[in-house]
This record gives sequence, structure tokens and C-alpha cells, in this order.
Amino acid sequence: MTSMNRRNKPFHAQSPAEVAEQLATNLQRGLARAEAERRLAVHGPNRLPEAPPDPAWLRLLRQFHNPLIYVLLVAGVITAYLEHWIDAAVIFAVVIVSAVLGAIQEGKAQRALAAVKSMLARTAVVVRDGRRHQIAAEELVPGDLVFLESGMVVPADLRLVSARQLAVDEAALTGESLPVEKNPEPVDEATPLAERRCMAYSGTTVVRGQGLGVVVATGGDSELGRIGELVATVTRLETPLTRRLTRFAQATAVVIVALSALLFAWAYWGLGQAVDEIFLAVVGIAVAAIPEGLPAIVTIILAIGGQRLAQHRAIVRRLPAVETLGSVTVICTDKTGTLTRNELTVTSVLLPHDAVEVTGSGYEPVGEFVRGGRPRPPESVRGLVRLARAALLCNDATLHTDAEGNWHGEGDPLEIALLSMALKAGLDPEREHGCWPRVDLIPFESERRWMATLNHDHHGNHVILLKGAPEVVLAHCLHDADGQPLDVASWEERLMEEAAKGRRMIALAWKRLPEPKETLRYEDIDEGFALLGVVGLEDPPRPEAKDAIRECHEAGIRVVMITGDHPVTARAIGGMLGLRADTALTGTEIEQLDDAVLGRRIVETDVVARAAPEHKLRLVRVLQGQGHIVAMTGDGANDAPALQAADIGVAMGRRGTDAARQASAMVLADDNFATIAAAVRWGRVAYDNIKKALLFVLPTNVAQALVVAIALAVGWSLPISATQILWVNLVTTVTLAIAVAFESPEPTVMQRPPRPPVEPLVTGTMAWRLAFIGALICFLSYGAYGLALVRELGEDFARTAATHTLVCAEVMYLFNCRRFVASGWSVDVFRGNPALWPVIGVLALLQLAFVYAPPFQMLFRTEALDAFAWIYALVGALAAFAVVEAEKAVLRRMGRSTL
Repeated sequence: MTSMNRRNKPFHAQSPAEVAEQLATNLQRGLARAEAERRLAVHGPNRLPEAPPDPAWLRLLRQFHNPLIYVLLVAGVITAYLEHWIDAAVIFAVVIVSAVLGAIQEGKAQRALAAVKSMLARTAVVVRDGRRHQIAAEELVPGDLVFLESGMVVPADLRLVSARQLAVDEAALTGESLPVEKNPEPVDEATPLAERRCMAYSGTTVVRGQGLGVVVATGGDSELGRIGELVATVTRLETPLTRRLTRFAQATAVVIVALSALLFAWAYWGLGQAVDEIFLAVVGIAVAAIPEGLPAIVTIILAIGGQRLAQHRAIVRRLPAVETLGSVTVICTDKTGTLTRNELTVTSVLLPHDAVEVTGSGYEPVGEFVRGGRPRPPESVRGLVRLARAALLCNDATLHTDAEGNWHGEGDPLEIALLSMALKAGLDPEREHGCWPRVDLIPFESERRWMATLNHDHHGNHVILLKGAPEVVLAHCLHDADGQPLDVASWEERLMEEAAKGRRMIALAWKRLPEPKETLRYEDIDEGFALLGVVGLEDPPRPEAKDAIRECHEAGIRVVMITGDHPVTARAIGGMLGLRADTALTGTEIEQLDDAVLGRRIVETDVVARAAPEHKLRLVRVLQGQGHIVAMTGDGANDAPALQAADIGVAMGRRGTDAARQASAMVLADDNFATIAAAVRWGRVAYDNIKKALLFVLPTNVAQALVVAIALAVGWSLPISATQILWVNLVTTVTLAIAVAFESPEPTVMQRPPRPPVEPLVTGTMAWRLAFIGALICFLSYGAYGLALVRELGEDFARTAATHTLVCAEVMYLFNCRRFVASGWSVDVFRGNPALWPVIGVLALLQLAFVYAPPFQMLFRTEALDAFAWIYALVGALAAFAVVEAEKAVLRRMGRSTL
């Protein structure tokens, strides 16, 4: 379906009625569900064509673009030139296997990101069978009736039927930098795309107001699809960490080449050794020192981290978020729905000269109005039904039952709660809307904190209904609904009492108009209202949120609650959650304070009340100026600047707008604060596992390089040949190094402070461990080599024994690496990693083949080992394990919990 029918005028030149006739839809009831399903089968999903993922061959070629691989390839070419064919073949085999591993792992990472992306499908609010539904945007079909509101991304090409203060950012489509004001009036056929005010196009963003439109084109038939643009692209796998690893690889390549050149010169001119022997030794050093599998290991660790987060309902839109989560120091979080259940229920009603409690919970409209401990009929409470009617009419939510009789609401939770209260008061929504139809409205915007509707009855009476924050509504009122002058001081005292109970409050007012009116303007809201009353709502804290906040505090992470509630209500909820809530910083104070004073104030409290979205951006900048790494939650379009400015922007998956999701690095599928805490935990685990990969790979590479370098420097025969070192590198990268990516969390992962953002990849303590372990494993290998020669078992046997000892020591060192400083003398160190024993089993089979299989013996010049060599290798590996554990015990006494 395109935006123009062959027999008719284009949609932008037709009236809404003509569009509805052409698309066979109803502008009040929308499509029938069965018809929508039929059209979906005909037109296909509302999805833009996506760029295909990189083919396997391209991913494979990309693995060779690495300075360390260049060194290996040059070494292989020169080795082949010297006609050492077996050595050259092994070098090339190692390079190819490493590249294949990297390509496979990158493919897994791409698939993981694609799976995560599928969880972020946009939604749309449509009318089908006369009822409002929220559906996946992919299910939209031509003829669907779609609601638009501030913050939404337009899900398909729409012909607008109605628009109220509607403005759309069309820069992605037309390049127009300013939002475009929309209205449903048709325009001339020749009107260019950028001036079609009655159309809203797929991929553009609603910046304010509300609207209703008919879908006229979906997927590739939309204007955005027609010009071949994509709304979203797959995040690239490059992260700040991988860029640092690239620089590390470049520096390592330079150091290896330089040291190899020095050793070559010393061996040739200082010791007079043969060129080809020296070169093979130098090749062995280069191969031993190069951690060619490290980039692939890091990539898979980040991908696994993203999958683990997705399993915990935290969907990472960009892989760098996995790394950055490990250093978050402050989490600024919304209250409603994130720290609380978001199951608002009206629990009290304050009327001008009365007050009642309301029973019941959730959205089910079952409950009573209680005064003095006794239930009261709604009509017997003066002004109650009048207030309930206003709450029903000044409301965009719907409430209905499913086939099982369970009640469900569509719309804002607060409005659903007000609608439930109106039903408890005995009002029938269909009848009330029939008696008092809506003429116009001004939708709710967070900057104003109110919503107004213009309604009339069938006797010519017109009223404006106003709903919003109590202090805002009170400012527009002159008297109460009983005609008495408004006693502001008395109302403020009553509001403070309600707020102290942790209740959220919404005020309702009305204004009778002396004459009919067809449009509602902002100036109509300035004054002259009569206060109907104030409704108190409760949204209890989530039990898991309190535990998650405690866990964050133990991890050295501050939690700051930001809410639009009254300061007293905010302090009450904050206190329940374990936050510092003796005082609350307000949005008004934020506007009045300079950055220096605001920085001091935010240190004193964990509660920010009456905050608007622009206040969030200010808080992010002030906290970052204090050196904090900030995670910020948000759900509205106006939250997008703060989400982008934060180090980790976290959007709400359920109630969040598309604009907020696009600006964020992570989306909470369940809008639950406990999910943020879990995400920080797994972010730290991912970074820990990257450090463990470095801690395992680098010392073993140092050990292998030392074995060859020492022999070359003093003129000894090589204890391990270049091809045998290549073998060790190959099998340990394929097996042991990969196991590190699946490591479980450290016991203290959420009991230590966040890592400093400027912390280097290799800390001072890690550098010591690298040198210490490298020297230890090198010593064990020389011991195996020397003992075999003393026993006069020959050079090949001695080298096999040295290589085998090296592999055994690496296996035991892997158990040391499972915990940075915690003791390895525990049963737990042998379990908890699903990949640990399978990879050790694979390595054992490969090593047995290396030692005993005739083809391997011929290729690598190995010999079968006797019992003494096996005992030395195993005892030496266990001794190395014990020595490392002793070093870790010293670090624990020094108060270290990590490296």
C-alpha cells in the first residue's frame, strides 16, 4: 500500500472521511481484529528492510587485520623461505585457527545483538473493534487507527484525522530542523513532502501534543522505506575497551619486534649462531609472546555479558554499556514503576468540606467509600460524585475485563486508577461520555503538570475540567466547588498530612463557561476555576527495590530517587526504601542554585522531588563534574537529553517512549530498579572476566617467551621448539582461554567500590602477577627439560616433557585465575563455570594426542612420556598452584580484594 492510490488523489489531498472510505476503515472503531489479521497476511509486517549481516568470509578476513597477526604472517613467510615447511605450516595453522575462532565468536556476538534488538520492538496504540490496544508496531496494517503522543516515534505513514498541539520532528526524513505543526486539513496534491501538514511519516518523532491518524503505508512502502533509509542500525562490536586492546596490540607488536631484533643481533654477532636457527628461535619468541586470541576472547565476553543482562530483563542497545556498567558510581532513578509497583490505587478523597477513605486495590473497580469507619454511599458524600465525574471525563485511559474476568487498563496508571475510582462511585463511562462529550483538550505535558478538557452537555452548558498537581491546580482556583473562597492555607495543611502518608496527590477543578466554546486555549486555563477536591493515591514500594538499593550501597553506589511527587511524599517513600530522606531537593531549588551550591546540596540527600526532565540533565552534569559515573533512568521524550548525557542512559521498556529508548544505552524490559542493580552486577562480572582473560593469557605468553628468550640469550638449545610453542598457544586459546568468558561472579563483586574509570587494563598488581607467574612456569619447564637431559632421554623427549609441563601448569593456573584474590583452596573453585571441565577434557585429549599419537609425534617431534615425566608435570603444576595461592594470601592480608 503506497501513499497514493492509482485511481484516487494522494492521501494528503483527501479528507479523513475519503481516506477512511478508500481504506475501508472506521474513524471511530478502527478495523476489526479479523480484518487486521487478514491485511497483515497481505501486506506483511510493518518492518523496514534491514542491511544483511556481514557474510562469514568478510568476518574471517577482518580477523587478519591486526598488528600481531601481521608479525606472525611475516614470520611464517620467512620460515617457509628457509624451507622449514613444518614450522611454517604450524604458524599458518595457528593464524588460521585463531582467525576462524574470532570470526565464529564475532558471528555469535552479532546474533546475540540481533536477538537483543528483537526484544526492543516498538509498540503502537491502536483502536480495533472500538477498543484501544497496545500492539507491536510490526503488526500495524493500512487502515489501522493509531494514537500519537509526545515522545512517540511515528510507527507508519499516517493520514491525520485529528491533532491537538501536535508537532513532529521530521529532520530524519526531510532535513527540516524545526518541529512541524500538524493539522488534519487536506493540502494540495502538488504539496512537497516537507509541507504536508496532515501527514505523519514513519520514523519521525512526536515532540509535543496528541493526534490520531489512519495508517496509509507500512514497512518498505512508507516514505522512509521508499528512499531506502533505516530507522535503526545494528550496533557495531567496537567498544572503548576493544580500542584500548587494539592500541595494546600495536604496542605489543612493536616491543616484540624490537626485542626479537636485539636478541637476533646478540645471538648472531655475540654468540655466532646460525641464521636459520636464530630466526626460528626468534619466531618462537614472537609466537609465544603474541596473545593472538585475546581480541576474540574479549568480544565473546562482552557478547555473553549482553546475553546475561538480557536474561535479567536489562536489554543492552550498545555493547559499550556492558563495560561501562562496571564503573557506575551513582544511579539516578525514577520512582513510579521503577522503585514502586506502578499499581496506583485511589485511597483517599479530600473534598471541600469532607474527606473519605477508599478501599480496594489494583485496577478492579471494587471498593467502598469510608467515613468515620463506616462505608458511605457515594451520593451521600457531598461533592464526591461530581469529583468522580470530572476524574472520568478528564481522562484518556480505558478500563475493561478480559475473557477470564480480570481487569486491565490501557493508558497512564494514574488515569486508570482515577477511572477505577469513578466506577466505584457508580458511574458508567459510556453513559457519562454520551452525556458530556469532549469538545477539545490540552494534553498533559510534564512542563505544565496539568491536563484540561472542554466538555458540554446537551443543554448548551460548557465546562472546562482541569486535572494536575495540587499546587498547580490550586494556583488556578479562586473558590471551591461549593462557592466558598479558597482557603489555601487549610488545603496546604491537608495536603501535607496526606503526603506524610506517602500518597501521591492529584487535584481536580472545573470552570463553567458563560457561552459555548469550540476550542480550548492556554489562556482559558489561567484563572476562574472551582476546586472539586484532591485525590490521594498510593503506589507501594517494590520489596525487591529495597533489597537492590541496599546491595548498591554495599557496592559503593549511590542511589538518587527523582520524582515529580510532593517533597513530603517523596521523603516518605525514600525513607521506606532506605534512602537518605530527611530532606528533599526540589526542582524549584535546582533552578535557583548555581552548580557549585547544587553540587553541595545533592551530596546531602538522596531524594529529588517536583523534578522536571530538564532538572535531570542538570543533575547529570553536576554529578559528572564531581567525577561520578552516572546511570540515569527516564521514560519521556524530554528525558532524552539526560539519557544521552549520562554515562549509561536507562529507558523504561514498558512505559517508556520511543524517543527515550533511542537515546538510551540500555532498556529495562520490566521497568524495575532491581533490574538496574542486577545489570550493574553483571557489568562488573563482564569486566572482571576481561581482566581474568588478561590475567590468564598474558602470564602464560610471558612464560613461553621467557623459555625461548633465555635459551637464545645464553646460547642454549631451545627447551621448546617454535612449533611446540605454537601448539601450546593454539590449544590453550581454543580451550582454556575461552572458559574464562563463562566465569561466575566473584563473591565480593557487589561488596567493593566501583573501579576508577581511568584504571588501566593492566594494574600494578596485575603486572607483578604477570611477571611472577611467567617466571614460575618458565622455571618449571626448564626443570622438566633439564631432568630429562640428566636422565639421558634425548632432546625430543626433553622438549616434550617441557611442553607438557607448561600445559599442565597452565591448566592449574586457570584455577588460580578463577578468583583474583579469594582462596582457591575450596571446592567452589572446581565448579560454577559450565565451560570449565568440558574445555579441560578437550585439552586433555589434544595433549594426549600431542604426546602419544604418531602423526603428532612426527609433526611436532614429540616422544611418549614415562611415569616420571608425568609425575613431575603434575606435581610441578600443583606446586605452582600452591605458590600462587600463597601470594594471594599475602594480598588478602594487605586488604586487597581484587587486582
